[in-house]
Amino acid sequence: MINNKDFANRLKKVIDYYGESASSFAEKISVQRSSISHILSGRNKPSLDFVLKILTTYPEVDLYWLLNGKGSFPSQQSTLNFNDTNTQQMPPPKNEDTTPKAPLPLQEALHHNTDNTKAIERIVIFYTDGSFKNFQN
Repeated sequence: MINNKDFANRLKKVIDYYGESASSFAEKISVQRSSISHILSGRNKPSLDFVLKILTTYPEVDLYWLLNGKGSFPSQQSTLNFNDTNTQQMPPPKNEDTTPKAPLPLQEALHHNTDNTKAIERIVIFYTDGSFKNFQN
């Protein structure tokens, strides 16, 4: 469950990181200014649509960090290449290492699974147009 106060603090950190005001941030992610105000004040919880708009507009924001504070911001990784011909890569964030890196949980699953008891069951990639691609093992 999302802690409203903690989410609001992380949202404020994102807004400050990009040098935006609450109004300009709301405009960039295409939500009403009151939505930002209500979430920052703790009055409302963020909707899935609200979270997806942030992730679409600002690919450096990590979903898990935004929702529950796990991970890092800005994200150390914003592109994945699964060598699939239908997979489109997003441009790398500015002023960061452009070497593709898998998210930490995926890296651990792929490279640090020494006991071989865990296997990746499914990977879902969400695109900015609202579509998604499901890779199932």
